[in-house]
Amino acid sequence: MLPNFIFPETTVEKDGTGPAIELGTESSPTLLLTLGIMDIVEQESLDVSIWASADGENWGEKPLRAIPQKFYRGTYQILCDLSSRPDAKFLRVQWKVARWGVGSSTPMFRFYVFAEPFAGAISQAKTA
Repeated sequence: MLPNFIFPETTVEKDGTGPAIELGTESSPTLLLTLGIMDIVEQESLDVSIWASADGENWGEKPLRAIPQKFYRGTYQILCDLSSRPDAKFLRVQWKVARWGVGSSTPMFRFYVFAEPFAGAISQAKTA
């Protein structure tokens, strides 16, 4: 499965959840996640979290990883350690949007989330 988009570039105006994406059999214990925010309006925030599941149905009560809240266009990367969830076979993205200030109260973001194995963890493991 990886590297792959776990949430393809999409425009959102309200909170939501992406589809379940299968990790595959040869998944790395550490993933490099890239959040790309392509478009945004002023005075709004985006909260993105990554959820893991063993069966693609039950996602638990807390996310595997949360990306710090974002307010601007850009590309942001974080590491996601899957070793705490060895049963994880699926990932999905969940987001919350908020808008304040003058003008329309409807938020608008166009973003994506890309996941790939983190080679740094593999290299370190081989040299240790």
